[in-house]
Amino acid sequence: MPTLQQKPAGTFLILGGAKSGKSKYAQKLAESYPAPRLFIATAEPFDLEMKEKIELHKKARGETWQTIEEPLEISQKILENAERFPVILLDCITLWISNLILKKDISMLNFRNYLQQLIVAIEKTSSSLIIVSNEVGMGIVPESAVSRKFREFSGLANQKLAEAADEVILCVAGLPIFLKK
Repeated sequence: MPTLQQKPAGTFLILGGAKSGKSKYAQKLAESYPAPRLFIATAEPFDLEMKEKIELHKKARGETWQTIEEPLEISQKILENAERFPVILLDCITLWISNLILKKDISMLNFRNYLQQLIVAIEKTSSSLIIVSNEVGMGIVPESAVSRKFREFSGLANQKLAEAADEVILCVAGLPIFLKK
């Protein structure tokens, strides 16, 4: 983990499975930057459990963070806020993909356009950017068409984001494994 004297710069992609420690690692990395910090959340509070989880995460981040809840237009939010924050933490890509599939029923072509907009936002931002995403490609082929679509979109997104990122870190059992440095 970089120290406060050695602030990292650039774009970081933090990958991992469910409960792998990726979000915790991403937050610690973001907190090596000076405040204020921006958290772009793609999750939506559809039920009481999710509402409570979101509130716990906001409290854990503390007052040095500003949060924007944006389920779809994340590229726009990055570009709108880049000048105001030294670091932006985007959590998470796979929830964003779920939102696009469930709310917009997008095709692969449309998804590629959304993904290209995100890559452009990454390239244009003056803020350091930390992006969290689930690694979903290590399981079996899903049975349903929507699940296969989600897996395809997630795999493509992770590949393209890894190409654009300066560093890629895979979290397993709470431990970071540096894939690209």
